[in-house]
Amino acid sequence: MIPLQVRLPIVGVMGSGNEPHTERAERLGVWLAELGVHLLTGGGGGVMTSVSRAYHLVSPRKGLVIGIIPADPGETGGQSHEGYPNPWVEVPIFTHLPLRGDRGTEPMSRNHINVLSSDVIVALPGSAGTASEVALALHYGRPLIAYLDNREQIPGLLDEIPVESELERIKEFVRTFLRDRDL
Repeated sequence: MIPLQVRLPIVGVMGSGNEPHTERAERLGVWLAELGVHLLTGGGGGVMTSVSRAYHLVSPRKGLVIGIIPADPGETGGQSHEGYPNPWVEVPIFTHLPLRGDRGTEPMSRNHINVLSSDVIVALPGSAGTASEVALALHYGRPLIAYLDNREQIPGLLDEIPVESELERIKEFVRTFLRDRDL
């Protein structure tokens, strides 16, 4: 049993719901678990599953895997979409918000919750949904860094978003932010 830690920082990891980007996501997930933060994702497949699995398997750890789960009350009767939550999510937060992908910045998208609930965000390779989360992070002023080999791994990524290909640089960014915010 994991001891409950009420106020640990929450690091949001955003990325592809289809492609796992396993090596990158797993390295990040293990480090975040060792850091002693909660992990927040959209609770689905791809990067969300890879980072959640790696984080979950670290023992002991202080934090939990949180998943913000989309659902469509009209289409699914309020049930989550297939593949949600992934098996590694320990705290699923079910929403009534169905929009994802290229509609991820619209008011009926759970991406607003993903971004607003995160103290700091790390974006991994992804497509329209990840791009919408990045746009929302900018809109809401959330600290964000992209863990990519190149900017093209997230479509339309703005030049103002820092991109790093080395995990050590991601660690520095996250640690600095958390230390500066005294979280």
